[in-house]
Amino acid sequence: MADDRLSFKEMCAQFDVTPRTLRYYEYIELLQPDREGRSRFYGARERARMKLILRGRKFGFQLEDIRQWLMIYEKEGTEAQMRAWVDLADGQLKELDEQRKQLEDARSELQDLRDSVATELGS
Repeated sequence: MADDRLSFKEMCAQFDVTPRTLRYYEYIELLQPDREGRSRFYGARERARMKLILRGRKFGFQLEDIRQWLMIYEKEGTEAQMRAWVDLADGQLKELDEQRKQLEDARSELQDLRDSVATELGS
């Protein structure tokens, strides 16, 4: 039913993305809107994919990983996609843990340097 579709502008507004972002997601085949002339329309499938894309980006996944993951659903179904998701999530959790460690190390080093300089100034 055409009534539940969003226009390009509505899609940008609903998901708070720029037109450039939306066009790019189409270009790399994350989204495939219906086209009528020069107009694009996004149905329930594209809106669901957009939610997954944005959630994946929030968790730090690369767009290519998200694209591959979405393709698994189309080719192999839900169970295969869920198994792939667990593997992707495990990898990303390790990456986030490493980033956290690096951030904690940098913060500790900065705090030590700051304290050292403050001590010198107080001397």
